[in-house]
Amino acid sequence: MNPSAHKTAVDTLLSNHPQHLWRGLNNQRTPGVAAHWPDLERLIGDWPRGAITEVVSALDGIGELRLVLPAVAELSQREARWILWVAPPHIPYPAALAAAGVDLARMLVLHPRKDQNTLWALELALRSGSCSAVLAWPPTLQDVQWRRLQLAAEAGNSLAFFFFRQSNAAAVPIALRLDLHPAPQGVDVNVRKRRGAMPTRGMVALSDQLALAF
Repeated sequence: MNPSAHKTAVDTLLSNHPQHLWRGLNNQRTPGVAAHWPDLERLIGDWPRGAITEVVSALDGIGELRLVLPAVAELSQREARWILWVAPPHIPYPAALAAAGVDLARMLVLHPRKDQNTLWALELALRSGSCSAVLAWPPTLQDVQWRRLQLAAEAGNSLAFFFFRQSNAAAVPIALRLDLHPAPQGVDVNVRKRRGAMPTRGMVALSDQLALAF
């Protein structure tokens, strides 16, 4: 293969698969949605679209929703697609979501009765392209299920957040994995995996003006 043909082939791969290939540049970011928290953006850049972000926190309400709501609110205002909540542990609080800027007319809440139904609904919603963001509290996932859901998120170009009490994934193809711990006036964020970057850690200061969503 001559050099020009090789360059064309590489450029085609980069264009068609931007989330699977890293160019080795420190400032290269996966196309995504702004986090709107300056401390968090220094750690992760943007929230990756067409990909799953795993958020692990040992306790509910330590800041996991406050981290993601600004991006969710932006999407609800900007896109004519749904914001889907799947199996949340508590009923989302409309007044708090509205105060955070979420367009409630774009919000759907789904409570499947069985784990199998949860996985089916997640894959369908992510793949359909009808959801700009999916916030889910799924059961423990096997590697093959992670891969299917990641492929579905790519197909639908969804911003996907999966919340867990403890990490249950190893070398699965998710874009971002965060461990959260309480911190004074904010939350300690351990970035255990970020596609195209090294793990890092830092404290994110959270505004007191944003009420809890549950």
